[in-house]
Amino acid sequence: MKWKATDFKNGIKNTKSVLIYGPDLGQVDEWCDKAVEILQIEKDNLFVIDADEFRDRQDYIFAEGCSPSMFGGQKMIIIANAGDASAKQIADLVFHPGLCATVIVCAGELRAGGGLRTMFENDASVAALPCYTDDARTLEGLIRETLSASAGIDQITPDAMDYMTSHLGGDRGITRGFLSKIALYVGDKKIVELEDVEKCLPDTSASDIDDYLYSLTAGYVMQTMTALDRLMYDNVEPNMLIRMLDSHFKKLLTAVVDGQLPRLFWKVSDKFNRAIKIWTEPDIDAVLVRLNELERQLRTTGMPAEVLLRDFSLKLALRTTKMALRRRK
Repeated sequence: MKWKATDFKNGIKNTKSVLIYGPDLGQVDEWCDKAVEILQIEKDNLFVIDADEFRDRQDYIFAEGCSPSMFGGQKMIIIANAGDASAKQIADLVFHPGLCATVIVCAGELRAGGGLRTMFENDASVAALPCYTDDARTLEGLIRETLSASAGIDQITPDAMDYMTSHLGGDRGITRGFLSKIALYVGDKKIVELEDVEKCLPDTSASDIDDYLYSLTAGYVMQTMTALDRLMYDNVEPNMLIRMLDSHFKKLLTAVVDGQLPRLFWKVSDKFNRAIKIWTEPDIDAVLVRLNELERQLRTTGMPAEVLLRDFSLKLALRTTKMALRRRK
């Protein structure tokens, strides 16, 4: 069956398996952690395995999943990085008559009609919960709710909110980590201002991330690569940048297709408006597919992540420049 977020708390107690999937991998992890918390799974009863490893260790996982816990309590098996190629093996476990563990299947984006989504969406004994990236409306609500609950903050200036909604949203885990920093930094002041947000941006300065994302889609090659150099020097995780790129291109897609301009920080509005004139829907769709492939390469090929990201960024920035020149003719 298909779940919404509001179905999770009670539903997880009454289903044997849940597929948690979507582009916001931080949110996927968050719901997975909530399942462990709600069901009160003890460490000795928790088994986590990658989907690729699961294919080679089926006998072990089946033995654990179909036998009572030696320590008492409920068992849980988490299968990470799942894809449609694993659907058959996962189905054999989930629908095994002797299963006595809860099975959580975690995945990135999955195509509609694919093996995993079809299995979990169409059977009443299991469930599928999608995790989409936060848009401006849901992100603003998340920011206010989190800061109010964690630090009693009762005021966020408009500039500070604009800044946060333009920089966050691609990954729930990154967003919550950033908000924790904000709460600690603001302390007893109980008001969040633009200066506070700028100083707490995760892992690096605002200008570096802005220069990288917005220069790339505007076709400014030197600015893109210089910003990426600074990000790599500051040890920013390539996976984080790929997720932010994914969110950025989806924001651009909405603007190109629907004409809906996001709330932009004033320093980046000119570059974003330039990008709208350069990019078409098919071009953006192709990049989103490539970003999924790039994230898979980082997990599976063993190639240095920085090398893959630099190669991708340089080629795409050059291609954007060529597209901009063609649009002028």
